[in-house]
Amino acid sequence: MSQEIEIEFKNLLTKEEFLQIQHFFDFKPENFHVQINHYFDTADFYLKDKGCALRIREKNGRFELTLKQPAPTGLLETSQTLSASEAKEVMETNLLPKGPVKGAVDQLSEDVEGFLYFGSLTTERAEKNYQGGLVVLDHSSYLNTEDYEIEFEVAEEKKGQEVFESLLQQLKIPIRKTDNKIMRFYKRKYDIGT
Repeated sequence: MSQEIEIEFKNLLTKEEFLQIQHFFDFKPENFHVQINHYFDTADFYLKDKGCALRIREKNGRFELTLKQPAPTGLLETSQTLSASEAKEVMETNLLPKGPVKGAVDQLSEDVEGFLYFGSLTTERAEKNYQGGLVVLDHSSYLNTEDYEIEFEVAEEKKGQEVFESLLQQLKIPIRKTDNKIMRFYKRKYDIGT
C-alpha cells in the first residue's frame, strides 16, 4: 500500500502560454510521456460530493488504482498497483479489488457500491525539478476537447505557493481558478458544477 499527501498548485493555460512554459523549461518533445486516467464514481457522484476522486492511471504499460481524498493540507492519496487484467476487470465490472483503496473507500462509507466507469482523459506530460518542487506541464484531451495546464507539486504549502505564483508572475501568466482534471472531465461530460 502506498499513502502520501499531495500538495500541488495548478493553473490552466492558453496554448500560447503552454508553449511559452515549454520553451522556458526547455522541454523537448521526447520529454513528454502519455498517461491515461480512467475515472470512476457512483451514479449520484458520492465521491465527488465528498471531495474525493477515484481513478486508474495507465502509464508505460503499468496501472495504478488511486483514491484521492481531502486532508488537512493537500490531498491524501491511497494507491495500489494493478495488473493489466485487474485494471480491465475493474473497468468492465466496476468492482474494486481487495486492497488498500477499497479499504479507504469502505472507510468513507460501507454503503458505497455501484461504481460506474465514466471514461478516460489522456495527458501528454513533462516534468522538471524547479526550486524545491516539481513543475508538471500537461496537455490533456478528453470528450472532444483539450486543455493545457501547469502544476507545481511541493512538500511545503506556503513556500510552494510563493514559488508558483512568482513563476506565473515572471512569465506574465494570470492566475486562474483551476479545477482538477476529474472535475473538468465531469463538467464537460455532464455540465455539472463543483
